[in-house]
Amino acid sequence: MDEVLLRGLTPGVLTILVRRGADFAAAEDAVQDALVEAVRVWPADPPEDPKGWLVTVAWRRFLDAHRSETARRRREERLQGEPEPGPVPAADDTLHLYFLCAHPSLTPSSAVALTLRAVGGLTTRQIARAYLVPEATMAQRIARAKRTVAQVRLDRPGDVATVLHVLYLIFNEGYSGDVDLAAEALRLTRRLSTEIDHPEVAGLLALMLLHHARRAARTAADGALVPLAEQDRSRWDTRAIAEGVRTLQAALARDRLGPYQAQAAVAALHADAPTVEETDWVQIVEWYDELLRLTDSPVVRLNRAVAVGEADGPRAGLAALADLDATLPRYTAVAAHLHERDGDLDTAARLYSEAAHQASDAAERDHLTRRAARLHHRRQR
Repeated sequence: MDEVLLRGLTPGVLTILVRRGADFAAAEDAVQDALVEAVRVWPADPPEDPKGWLVTVAWRRFLDAHRSETARRRREERLQGEPEPGPVPAADDTLHLYFLCAHPSLTPSSAVALTLRAVGGLTTRQIARAYLVPEATMAQRIARAKRTVAQVRLDRPGDVATVLHVLYLIFNEGYSGDVDLAAEALRLTRRLSTEIDHPEVAGLLALMLLHHARRAARTAADGALVPLAEQDRSRWDTRAIAEGVRTLQAALARDRLGPYQAQAAVAALHADAPTVEETDWVQIVEWYDELLRLTDSPVVRLNRAVAVGEADGPRAGLAALADLDATLPRYTAVAAHLHERDGDLDTAARLYSEAAHQASDAAERDHLTRRAARLHHRRQR
């Protein structure tokens, strides 16, 4: 059974049912039933038109379920009859599913779960394992999300920024459980880029490609984090970098700069440097300045302080850091790094220890603890 094929067909089949009059929750249930039937039937009797087969079976399942609900008979009378079997058009507007799953009435976590289920074609169990929560918890989250969007009209204009934010959240989860969420987000964003011509979609795709290209070098054999400056750049995926740079250049050429394009430009400058010493930190600071004009984000200001510390020296970086809220995530770790670069090992060691206690991720906590221990050892020699 070709799981990739089934996952690729799922959004189109779901869209067709919704456009025929099925509400989202019922349509999604019917499609899941059809997928289960496909797993049972296809190995022995593969269809000539897989998508058409899924549409036919899912529509029948929907009608069966719908007819069993006597309280909804009036609506059933308004539904079209079952269409004659036949080929289904290859193209359909899956784009609507992206917008529906990223509806502003949903919480970010619900939007992420619904996107992975409806657009990504993942099972509830896969999503639950990826987010390290019980399957029942994830099932309730998805059910609530489906009820929320069940009455949303599909002819409303969508919000591209919200869709991209949901995909960005999925990508940042990285890898956990059975599902590689970073790869899944990359796949979905690539698919979205074929559905909508928008420079920020291309910008997010470029950003994902450039970050994902460094993945193999981010951890050591024992699972320890490897900072960018210490990574073995020969392990970076040069093909993904080249694709990311091409995608970014095409987006920037349209002169409609957005936050994802600016972030991708920073990532491209890191990817373009043969060594950490050859990184163009001055230009990276300039891109962070562009990002601040677009977002005025505290996180961007924090990252800019690091870049300023590399471009103009650690004391300039500390001066940029002084204007920020010390409760920001990673603030203490950045301060430790800049103090270490400035030669103040006592302060750096203390701050690395504090940052380790604040870290929520085990790998990051271990990394910061090792940094603090290394500086303590240097001070004692």
